[in-house]
Amino acid sequence: MSGTVEADGTTASSAGDSDSPPKKAITPAQRWISLAEFVIGAAIVIAYNVYNVISNEVPILFVLALISFRVRDSGWGAMGLRWPISWNKTVLIALAAAALRIVLASVAVDPLTAHFWPPAKAPSGMNEISGHIMVALKWLALVWTFAAFGEEIGYRGYLLNRAADVGARSKSAYWIAVILSSVLFGYGHYYKGPAGMIDSGMAGLVLASAYMLSGRNLWVTILAHGFIDTFGIVAVFFGWAN
Repeated sequence: MSGTVEADGTTASSAGDSDSPPKKAITPAQRWISLAEFVIGAAIVIAYNVYNVISNEVPILFVLALISFRVRDSGWGAMGLRWPISWNKTVLIALAAAALRIVLASVAVDPLTAHFWPPAKAPSGMNEISGHIMVALKWLALVWTFAAFGEEIGYRGYLLNRAADVGARSKSAYWIAVILSSVLFGYGHYYKGPAGMIDSGMAGLVLASAYMLSGRNLWVTILAHGFIDTFGIVAVFFGWAN
């Protein structure tokens, strides 16, 4: 990403990068605060999903993200939650990311993990979707709110960016943050078993990569996540998958 640094520390992006949230210089103190936020966020993920000692991590991370970016970064646009310059481009990237995730799961992750572990466990209640339109609609409402908005703001918007802050928001820091947030996303689906954790970690990697390659446009991952889960619900409803 090219650009010049203005007097206030904001990186002025070139026209091709104008969809990206502005970057500001980050102080050592701010990096320590971000490290603390990331460690706390990771602990919340593990505490709920592995040890089940707190309530679901998604609403907690969602609230922490909104408060943190409002207080520390002057708004949610810093995490990429702002009106895209091109919705057409945003939707196309989201569709491509969703398609890649679905294909990778089918041709690579599922066959590989099947050699070592039982199939991933589906969320409780998904077996009731097949042939039941009202149940399917309830699940669609859930995935477009709790999963698409909640998980994307919590994992890609919050944890990924705070991890990148620790490395002074360099290019390498962002891509290390992509890996770290994806590992946590895998643990966020601990209930699915080892195969499901790897599958979800791969999904997190695809979504986080799409987030970065789109100029940290969070709408790309929100839409992609929604498309992925919608495909799964439709497949179960019509009996194409179990």
